[in-house]
Amino acid sequence: MEQRGGLEAIQALEKRSDEELEAETKYKAAALAILGGRASERFDAESARAYFQRAIAAARPQERMQIRRMADASLALAERRAGDLKSAVERMGQAPPSGRQLLALRAMGLLVPASSAGILARARGVLLIVLLIIVLLAIGLGVVQLIALPFGGIGLAASVLLGLFVVIAALAIAAAIGRRRRDRARAQT
Repeated sequence: MEQRGGLEAIQALEKRSDEELEAETKYKAAALAILGGRASERFDAESARAYFQRAIAAARPQERMQIRRMADASLALAERRAGDLKSAVERMGQAPPSGRQLLALRAMGLLVPASSAGILARARGVLLIVLLIIVLLAIGLGVVQLIALPFGGIGLAASVLLGLFVVIAALAIAAAIGRRRRDRARAQT
């Protein structure tokens, strides 16, 4: 007869839907830990915290430390704390996120702060997003003006509109390249 712990059952449970995980009875702690991880990937810190608290309560004493470590890493991700995420992942014995991933998490923390952040952090995020949009439009406007200069120039309103199209095209190309790289990396693993 095979006996597996709840943490070893996580791999088998990961393919299940959220409803099936909620209904799980045999490996309740592992199912709740998976739900907490999924909530943190959606950047829902409150739900993730609630799932991990229930998972720790349902776990056997031998499993609690590992679930706490998983909770630390997941909550650091959900709350967009890059430094805490790196140290929590290292404590779990896994490879830490790359520098680019941590930079993206820090930028996300500035632009879209966690729901638990104060009103000043949220206002700062809105202002940074508006500033980013203005900078991107200015870059697009400059590119259009530079291209139109040898042909006699172009009006400001037309330049802004064409600059907007240039920025949208550049972002679409960057997204397409990123998706291809992601798909290639997934195919290699």
